[in-house]
Amino acid sequence: LFQLPGWSVRPDGSIVIATGNDDALGAYTCTPYNSYGTAGESQPTRVLLKDPPAFTVRPKEEYFQEVGRELVIPCAAQGDPPPTVTWLKVGSAGQSGAQVDGNSSLVFRPLSKEQHGVWECMATNQVASVSTATSVHVLGTSPHAVTNVSVLPLPLAANISWEPGFDGGYFQRFSVWYTPLVKHPPRAHRDWVSLSVPVGAQHLLVENLQPDMSYQFSVLAQNKLGSGPFSQIVTSVPRGFPVTTVPPEPPAMTVRIFLSPPQALTANETARGVLLRWEPPAQFSVAPSGYALELRQDRGGWEVLDRSIPSTKTQILVPGLIKDAFYEFRLVAFAGSYISDPSNTVNVSTAGMEVYPSRTQLPELLPQPVLAGVIGGICFLSVAVIFSTMAACIMNRRRAARIQKRRQGRSWLAGP
Repeated sequence: LFQLPGWSVRPDGSIVIATGNDDALGAYTCTPYNSYGTAGESQPTRVLLKDPPAFTVRPKEEYFQEVGRELVIPCAAQGDPPPTVTWLKVGSAGQSGAQVDGNSSLVFRPLSKEQHGVWECMATNQVASVSTATSVHVLGTSPHAVTNVSVLPLPLAANISWEPGFDGGYFQRFSVWYTPLVKHPPRAHRDWVSLSVPVGAQHLLVENLQPDMSYQFSVLAQNKLGSGPFSQIVTSVPRGFPVTTVPPEPPAMTVRIFLSPPQALTANETARGVLLRWEPPAQFSVAPSGYALELRQDRGGWEVLDRSIPSTKTQILVPGLIKDAFYEFRLVAFAGSYISDPSNTVNVSTAGMEVYPSRTQLPELLPQPVLAGVIGGICFLSVAVIFSTMAACIMNRRRAARIQKRRQGRSWLAGP
């Protein structure tokens, strides 16, 4: 045994084979002995070489699909003996309503919001187990709950920070909810106060808190399809007391905001692109703070084209469309952290049309004072060119007349 590289015998009599290959194949017996001799060898045991599982088809790193549709994720493996392929959702028990077909592919029929997350494909046989993971992103849903909510206590204030959850495929806004904890509340239900978070921010400073009083904080995400679940509730006391986490308790929704969608969205083709016009929302409890324009091409998924349209605007020019394509446009209004339902959808077909010039930003129509100035400048330049041409012609005629007179005078002097 000692002549074979990587082979050794342990003090308890076990054989260690560092690398399994054809040299290890065969039958083995063990013979114990001491100074008095031996009682004989053991029953033979046979060493066989088997292959661990190896993936022949791996899922992609990420999959994006709209809620309610079918999604099939392939996964296959081989080995000796043939491995068993199973699927599990990371952080969840079972398959969360998914199925596995005869090809070991994971099938979502239909895809639901709860199936969003990381899925693991595991291949197992008697030799070993191997696994690979993929992320499933479910589009067209309300936002998922934010995670890792933390509170930094400050004098008479608290700084709240968090990590956003998946937005469901749409632009999402956040709001921070908080309420004081009192030993003997005057009512059975406490009133929660909500604060809107600026666009793009993942933290908020809550000020004007009472000293030496416990507060509960939670974060809510919202997109145009609705609100996601509240985050875990975090309890904190200003002036640096430690943060403790308690089981979630949904805050009472005391703030009601109503905002109807933009009205009468129309599309007109111009030489510079497609001009969209609309009317502001007819009913609202809080004045709109802006609009967001969405589009989709050839019946694909909706995408946000411009999310920073001022609330004072009622039209926008969309350049950069592709020739021989079909577009759909719609508009939503937002006020603080609330987003309205979409407006009516307008269709635009660029079949047979020239390609509009592309722009990195959507240009506005040329203001009338600027347009008047440009036209006036062009007219002035045209008149100046005409007068310059006429003056040149007159000067040429006068010079030709003077030359003719001089020639006639010389001819008269040279005559008899």
